[in-house]
Amino acid sequence: MSTENDNCECEECISMPVLGEPAPDFEAVTTQGPIKLSDFKGKWVVLFSHPADFTPVCTTEFMAFAKIYDELQKMNTQLIGLSIDSVHSHLAWIKNIKEKMGVEIPFPVIADLNMNVAKLYGMIQKGMGTTSAVRAVFFIDPEGKMRAMIYYPQSNGRYIPEVIRIIKAFQTSDEYGVATPANWQPGDKVIVPPPATQKEVEKRPTEGYECKEWYLCFKGV
Repeated sequence: MSTENDNCECEECISMPVLGEPAPDFEAVTTQGPIKLSDFKGKWVVLFSHPADFTPVCTTEFMAFAKIYDELQKMNTQLIGLSIDSVHSHLAWIKNIKEKMGVEIPFPVIADLNMNVAKLYGMIQKGMGTTSAVRAVFFIDPEGKMRAMIYYPQSNGRYIPEVIRIIKAFQTSDEYGVATPANWQPGDKVIVPPPATQKEVEKRPTEGYECKEWYLCFKGV
């Protein structure tokens, strides 16, 4: 027997992206003109939301994101912002940040007044209110798949260097077929995949890795 929730048409039914699955595609108006997520196929994408323009914590975050923009570009990564504000509000805020703070915002900012993108990405969460997006960051790989998601409340700003670290970790894992340990930083040793057979377990000590145990071995890249 079906229920009204089967159609998921109520406002309470919020979509959530799924790790490893294609990120929800969208078309949106931004401060740099219309964009589609699919336009960035072949690039990494960092999509982040902020609760509102002209607010203190968001202003500090925008300035911090602006400072890592060039580094992200060198890493084949596109940065995109979003809030449930109009494009005119975004433009006025960006102008204010440049005039008062001396920081130019180089990345596009989505004007999501109809909340279409925010709902696709689970940015509207009832516990935090229904008229603004929470702070969220989504990491989308060049194939368009969702690789990581981080959600924060409105009250606390993000640690922006973590954005760079995560992208470098993904790129390292993809290039070398390895994992990164806790607190990994670029240049640190990485974890090689554990043996999958008894024969591989016996061979592991001869492979030249730095092993703590047969299932936990490190190497440099």
